[in-house]
Amino acid sequence: MTKMRAVDAAVLILEKEGAIEAFGLPGAAINPFYSAMKAHGGIRHTLARHVEGASHMADGYSRAAVGNIGICIGTSGPAGTDMITGLYAALADSIPILCITGQAPVAKLHKEDFQAVDIETIAKPLTKMALTVMEPGQVPGAFQKAFQLMRSSRPGPTLIDLPIDVQLAEIDFDIDSYEPLPVAKPRATRDQAAKILDMLTAAERPLIVAGGGVINADADAALVEFAELLGVPVVPTLMGWGAIPDDHPLMAGMVGLQTHHRYGNANFLDSDFVLGIGNRWANRHTGGLETYTKGRTFVHVDIEPTQIGRVFAPDFGVVSDAGAALEMLVQVARSRRGVVGLPDYSAWAKSCAARKGELQRKTNFRDIPIKPQRVYQEMNAAFGKDVTYVTTIGLSQIAGAQMLHTFGPRRWINAGQAGPLGWTGPAALGVVRGKPGQTVVALSGDYDFQFMLEELAVGAHFNLPYIHVVVNNSYLGLIRQAQRGFNMDYHVSLAFDNINSPETNGYGVDHIKVAEGLGCKALRVEDPDLLAASFEEARSLAAEHRVPVVVEVILERVTNIAMGTELDNVVEFEDIAITRADAPTSIIPLASDPVLNVAESNHVPSIG
Repeated sequence: MTKMRAVDAAVLILEKEGAIEAFGLPGAAINPFYSAMKAHGGIRHTLARHVEGASHMADGYSRAAVGNIGICIGTSGPAGTDMITGLYAALADSIPILCITGQAPVAKLHKEDFQAVDIETIAKPLTKMALTVMEPGQVPGAFQKAFQLMRSSRPGPTLIDLPIDVQLAEIDFDIDSYEPLPVAKPRATRDQAAKILDMLTAAERPLIVAGGGVINADADAALVEFAELLGVPVVPTLMGWGAIPDDHPLMAGMVGLQTHHRYGNANFLDSDFVLGIGNRWANRHTGGLETYTKGRTFVHVDIEPTQIGRVFAPDFGVVSDAGAALEMLVQVARSRRGVVGLPDYSAWAKSCAARKGELQRKTNFRDIPIKPQRVYQEMNAAFGKDVTYVTTIGLSQIAGAQMLHTFGPRRWINAGQAGPLGWTGPAALGVVRGKPGQTVVALSGDYDFQFMLEELAVGAHFNLPYIHVVVNNSYLGLIRQAQRGFNMDYHVSLAFDNINSPETNGYGVDHIKVAEGLGCKALRVEDPDLLAASFEEARSLAAEHRVPVVVEVILERVTNIAMGTELDNVVEFEDIAITRADAPTSIIPLASDPVLNVAESNHVPSIG
């Protein structure tokens, strides 16, 4: 056996497990680990400007591609506590990231040593495993177990806390004899798949709800195959958006109180059977359960046993990896089609598609200040199909989900459940690391952007180009809209007269100067007719300078985005689309206006 420091063994394990992308900040208590990374050279490290930012970068990297596990690294004490929000965001959305923290020496842990904190106890509720390694010989096993847990069953984050003396101690270790532990994932049986199919084919108007578990399982192709085999429409959740492309004939729209399509809600309310695969029945998706469940039979397939029945009891539940369940469902459906045939759902599917061509919101506004709907229309036109959007929370995210389009898995990357402000920018940098050479576009409101905007410097430092669209109404827009029910507008305005930048016209922070000061390029747009040219300029600047490019769009101060209390009680604050010109980038053009033919506007333009 070879003698080496415990940290050298840890770095070799990371390489063998395929986790070679790290984001973090060095510090005294983690410097031994950094020395091992430097000595071995197999881990690429991106220096963040804030440790929370490092955790979100790791999160974005993990979400960007199948099999990725991002690593975030920090020193003892506040570094670990700063990363707690990142662990929460990853756990909430079932994303594997590995957090590594330094720690005071073992003998000092009970003596309130400088920057010594019990990060294991703090992190346990937000991880699949949090462990302070007290013995050097346990280091290989701790990392081995962490990778097994991150990949098994419902994915999620882990944290390994390494006291500095444990890092430095020598152990016997042979990387050639190290093997990753087997990954456990439950699989639906043929009998379970047959029962699901029995229940589905007994229905007249079935839907498939595809959640983030379909994306995690890399099962989008199996989902589409199963849907096409039966001719059953699919409703993706916010986390499952892209599992079936928006322009697929069986994509029936997203459902929910906020992030939804008008036609998605209408299609769901007309259904009589729902097969949920890899989804959580999140409250922003379901709204009131009485409305959501009334008159419908439910089957729930999820990889995590405790998710079955957590929100409401389905008529039948199956614990299975989404990919394994879909593979078995396809097998059973094929077999049954050849023997007894399958029901014809073409009339139901056509009625769902018809709503997709009728129930649309107007986006083609020409107002100054700009209405946000116009921004998403121009983003559809400018970025087309081959784009990955990154966003987190707020009216920007909600309106974006209602009006943007997604054409494949992992092209809508969103901190769906936790929704931490500031996540978008650093996560986008992680996505760029995970999708080199591809078009990445972040979407933020001004407040989300102001959280952690120092991470723009990371993009400039390491040449990580992406476009960051900032829709600026100088408001906490979602909170202001929520305060309407309390008849107040209290501490939600970000507007002030900036004495150093009068050109901001009372909107406060000069995001252009801030972005440029951090080494990036930035544009401000105040006329909707200049949006297209500005997005094109942003693409050119990103390609030329290899840095993030901020496109700040000055919005009207107050816009209320469609949302409601129930699926059948969504309030439309703005105009709905009446003619094709009202919604020119809709997937299916409105049929009421004879000016355009379907071939001219059936798809958003591709950017090649």
